[in-house]
Amino acid sequence: MRLPRSSGILLHPTSLPGRWGIGDLGSAAYQFIDFLYDAGQRLWQILPLGPTGFGDSPYQCLSSFAGNPLLVSLDRLVEETLLTDADLTGETAPPMPDFSVDRVDYNAVTAFKMPLLQRSFTLFQSNGSDKHRAAFQQFCTDNAIWLDDYALFIALKQRFDGASWDTWEHTIRTRQPEALQYWQQELAEQIEAQKYFQYLFFSQWSELKAYANARDIRIIGDMPIFVAYDGADVWANPELFFLDDEGQPTVVAGVPPDYFSATGQLWGNPLYRWERMAANGYAWWLRRIKSILAMVDIVRLDHFRGFEAYWEVPATEETAVNGRWVKGPGHALFAQLEQELGELPIIAEDLGLITPEVEILRDDFNLPGMKVLQFAFGDTAKNPYLPHNYSANYVVYTGTHDNDTTLGWFLTRDDKEREKIQRYLGRDGSDIGWDMIRLALSSVADMAIFPLQDVLRLGSDARMNIPGLAEGNWSWRFRAEAMNPDMSHGLRLLTETYGRAESGSTPEE
Repeated sequence: MRLPRSSGILLHPTSLPGRWGIGDLGSAAYQFIDFLYDAGQRLWQILPLGPTGFGDSPYQCLSSFAGNPLLVSLDRLVEETLLTDADLTGETAPPMPDFSVDRVDYNAVTAFKMPLLQRSFTLFQSNGSDKHRAAFQQFCTDNAIWLDDYALFIALKQRFDGASWDTWEHTIRTRQPEALQYWQQELAEQIEAQKYFQYLFFSQWSELKAYANARDIRIIGDMPIFVAYDGADVWANPELFFLDDEGQPTVVAGVPPDYFSATGQLWGNPLYRWERMAANGYAWWLRRIKSILAMVDIVRLDHFRGFEAYWEVPATEETAVNGRWVKGPGHALFAQLEQELGELPIIAEDLGLITPEVEILRDDFNLPGMKVLQFAFGDTAKNPYLPHNYSANYVVYTGTHDNDTTLGWFLTRDDKEREKIQRYLGRDGSDIGWDMIRLALSSVADMAIFPLQDVLRLGSDARMNIPGLAEGNWSWRFRAEAMNPDMSHGLRLLTETYGRAESGSTPEE
């Protein structure tokens, strides 16, 4: 699907400012959309929105369908009378941690926020309005196909002190009908609370998305190809994955040894039984794609090359060396998706060493690929990430969530590469973040995306993720005062200069 010439900013909602220790779906999110509009941007790219597990990574979520309750705005709950001011700041309110304005402490946020969401659930049970009760029941009905399993999974995980599901009692680990019935009754209250938290998230998210769309701003979501082992998807659908009779993976995902790693990368995600998925028309994948496209306007498919062929490693291996390439579903999956959904608003994450077969799969369904400017300057003028080598059906990034900020990246280049960058830009690099934004905007790529860190001219301390680092990622936040009208005006001028914004447009009412 060809997308109109436009540009936007990459920012995960957790990075928004606010007083409760983490960015949320409250006023700061609406203000950020206003900034995008004023700056002439038509795209807001985010990371996966699901509830995170170990390491707080949005790429290792506890569900492919659920939302992260930590993103629920407490202030909006007060506005909806689903909490009171006293619950947040009164004598009976929980002690307010000394939250950092620059970093998310996920443990502290969870310990503070989840009891307040539980308090909201108690209020809802006793005093919820007819409007909210009807909306909640409709939400549960509409989403039962994933919500029932997810809510039970989280309730069980809490009962078993957070332990991975493969260590639970045998009967519930293997989903014996009697065990399912027993625990559904035993944990009925906790299950209902989890459903309520999801209702809050999706209610607030849908209102925020509607606000963005009314200002002609589309949201780009993100979908990992694989799912976390310790998540509701695998526990609820074991027949769709390569697991043994006890639920243990027999093979797992990774990438082979390359220039960057002599032993490859052992991701550990369970692998799909694609032949079983094909047998029922890829029903699970259709639900997954439909679910995310109900939340966002465009979706970036992470590790797109894995749909053509993926690296399979025996689960007993300690590295990814002894793996093999296995064919993925390829054209069959995307043909089924296209038949059900029409043209696919999908961006193919096709970075790294990509084979001709992957390019054919991408191009046969007219999916835009990705270009990253930080990858452009390491070798010759034929480098495919240099803008003069682009065709239009691409999304160009200054950097992604896995990259250093542009300033941090530039400062760590050697003299030879830095001189090459300066010569290509025709600038001295003293404002490298905006120089690279200008380069992205001026390219022929249909869409240009840049992390907010580059707009704010921030260095490596503002990096979102360092791949391979197990802890300490995903925590960066910006301060509200960092963004101002001069910045949005300058960005709008650049965006209009390169034909990516309509000057003088007004938002829909």
